[in-house]
Amino acid sequence: MSLADLRTFLLTAALASAGAIAAYLLGLPAAFLIGPASAVSIAGLAGLRLSIPTSVRNACFVAVGLSMGAGLTPEVFVAARTWPLSFLVVPVAIVILLYSATWILQRFFGYDRTTALLAASPGHLSFVLSLAADTRSDLLAVGVIQSVRVLALTLTVPLIVEVFDLVGTTPPPAATMAIWPLAVSFAAALGLGWALMRLRVPAALLMGGMIASGSAHLSGMVEGNLPAWILIPTYMLLGAMIGSRFSGVSLRALRTAFVAGGVVTVVVVVLAALIAALVSHIADVPVDAALIAFAPGGLETMAAMAVMLNAQPTYVGAHHILRLVLLSGLMPYVLRRDLSRN
Repeated sequence: MSLADLRTFLLTAALASAGAIAAYLLGLPAAFLIGPASAVSIAGLAGLRLSIPTSVRNACFVAVGLSMGAGLTPEVFVAARTWPLSFLVVPVAIVILLYSATWILQRFFGYDRTTALLAASPGHLSFVLSLAADTRSDLLAVGVIQSVRVLALTLTVPLIVEVFDLVGTTPPPAATMAIWPLAVSFAAALGLGWALMRLRVPAALLMGGMIASGSAHLSGMVEGNLPAWILIPTYMLLGAMIGSRFSGVSLRALRTAFVAGGVVTVVVVVLAALIAALVSHIADVPVDAALIAFAPGGLETMAAMAVMLNAQPTYVGAHHILRLVLLSGLMPYVLRRDLSRN
């Protein structure tokens, strides 16, 4: 990391810390995620150059995975017997959200079909942008609309859970992992994550952390969750990562894309909430867990939110991983079919 990159990271971290403190003092839900995301987004739109190094981002993904795995208990497997019903709704939800948002972007904002499809994809931002780079779509509009969706969901989902009193009642693990089991789990997670990356598995580092931690907790070798001195900075850095996507973007020049992203986000949130309510009823899962599981936000962010809000992190993570896997196959197919028509 160069000296300039280090300075950029320190400035980003300082803004994230200030935002986290402000959100905490205001009593906002998921304060350590919402606060940094808001503060860094505002600073980025104001013209500051902000970023989170890849190595720091990857460490955060591993930490979130480890925290998710800490909630993997025998009781979870009992509850999981009803999950197949919920899993069956995931592809249906993807199609509904994708084509509803695509229609809005074409009908009301004048985007071409390919740009609208890519911008409307309910997740998998990095994959979607790589697809967009190989087409004649408006890459900048796709990136902005997708980033607005991720940021808006990060800010609104905790508020919806709070306002409608959907917060889970099951307390998190009271114990904290000892330092040596924590170090061994982190090393195992990195090894598994690297192997999964070689296999091109989505969210490989997060999955590596979840598998390593979950296996250790199920076997009884490890007890408790990650200590707060790891979790809180992790949430803050994830929030900062989301906000940093707006660094250097001109709000005036990209007003249409911002408005389009906001409108699409409102529509998909409403649709996702309706789907979550249905799933909560038919699969007998808490509404907060279903809402976060079907919200088309970033996997790592939604997983961290599930941990923070106590909303069955394993259930949430499993659904978001399935969503990414399905999108990995669906989006290239949809784009090929669309391009063949043209």
